Amino acid sequence: MLTAIIVAAGSSRRMGFDKLFAEIAGQPVLAHTIAAFEHTGAVTAIVIVAREDRHGEIEKIVHAQNFKKIHAIVSGGEHRHDSVRAGLDRLPENARHVAVHDAARPLVTPEQIEHIYQLAGKHGAAALAAAVSDTLKHADVDLVVNGSIDRRQLFAMQTPQIFERKVIEDAYRRIVTDKISVTDEVSAVERIGGKVVLVPNEQANFKITYPGDLPMAEFVLNQRTKSG
Repeated sequence: MLTAIIVAAGSSRRMGFDKLFAEIAGQPVLAHTIAAFEHTGAVTAIVIVAREDRHGEIEKIVHAQNFKKIHAIVSGGEHRHDSVRAGLDRLPENARHVAVHDAARPLVTPEQIEHIYQLAGKHGAAALAAAVSDTLKHADVDLVVNGSIDRRQLFAMQTPQIFERKVIEDAYRRIVTDKISVTDEVSAVERIGGKVVLVPNEQANFKITYPGDLPMAEFVLNQRTKSG
């Protein structure tokens, strides 16, 4: 009863071309992302949110890869939260939990998705995150360092982020009411006082953002194939 919303409605402005259709390890980025959820036993349906002019290309990928769990391909909005809202509006009636995932993160694995889902089932919400390993400094407006930041309890948020359906729907109703913008679903749930458990991730799960990220992602996928 887990439905995945794959958010694929971005403009790829920093990339200069639509990164989701660039090939890595022989398949489009988006195909790798969908496959991770297609091959996750707990996932029963997938909703893809994308720009309307890309729907035809996505349908070709779905048919070529013989994906069986695609419930809907819907048009996204101007901002990320608009696109997630559009995905929530197309959930199957029997969806009990909802996973939201960036389409540009093709390195997520079914094992990670299953683990996050199990914790979301216990706590109501769980999300993948990476512990911050860099030294962090605070700087003033002139970029002069004026302090250090303790990184021991800091995490960089990733996706998937998985929630009980009521939790994420209540959070997004509050966003609409308050007329605010959020950059991820954990931020939305925080606003209604929701508890989110983090799942520390030490594996590569970076978001394809710049051209140089494509060969890095291909290297990771090839290494995984070699290791079985």
